[in-house]
Amino acid sequence: RELITESVIAPGARLNERVLCERLGVSRTPLREAFKVLAAERLVDLHPNRGASVATLSADDVGHLFDLMAALEGLSGELAARRRTDAELAEVRALHFEMLAAHARRDLPAYYRLNRQVHALINRCARNPVLTEAYDSVNLRIQPLRFRSNFNRDKWDAAVAEHELIVDALAVRDAAALRGLLEAHLRHKRDAVLEALSIETESGALAGARA
Repeated sequence: RELITESVIAPGARLNERVLCERLGVSRTPLREAFKVLAAERLVDLHPNRGASVATLSADDVGHLFDLMAALEGLSGELAARRRTDAELAEVRALHFEMLAAHARRDLPAYYRLNRQVHALINRCARNPVLTEAYDSVNLRIQPLRFRSNFNRDKWDAAVAEHELIVDALAVRDAAALRGLLEAHLRHKRDAVLEALSIETESGALAGARA
């Protein structure tokens, strides 16, 4: 899952069992079980008698998923602002500072793992297990896209600035502000991903035309 999330294995790529077994130090049986788990999460497509490949999403899929994720993040933030404890706020702040350090080092994998923990903790602060179930299900499908949205340095810097405001709103328990900030944050992620997909599509079309 991590290799897919961090774009080490690209969307649409075939999953070579021999190579992955060697890389992960496992046999084919647990690897195939992992494929089934990832297929249930809709990160992998299984092809009968033809192995498996990383799932791909259309621009429409991306738009729909991020619209839904924005609503789930927003509701999580609104409830978290009302229900979080001081200890939870301290944990969010600690993760945020670690995330800032990773951003300063331009360590995107470390930054993203911390970023993911911040968002997940805010969701848990909402104390709504049904919301968390829906949140986790949708979030799994767009993790690779959320990671890729930081490839553009300016957009990555902007996302970090948004996180500062998100933590501040959580600290003062401003439920309406936190909901709005998180919804906008996800819309900006969506726009960054769609822009990148558009550029990739145009580049592919140009390469095909030259060929």
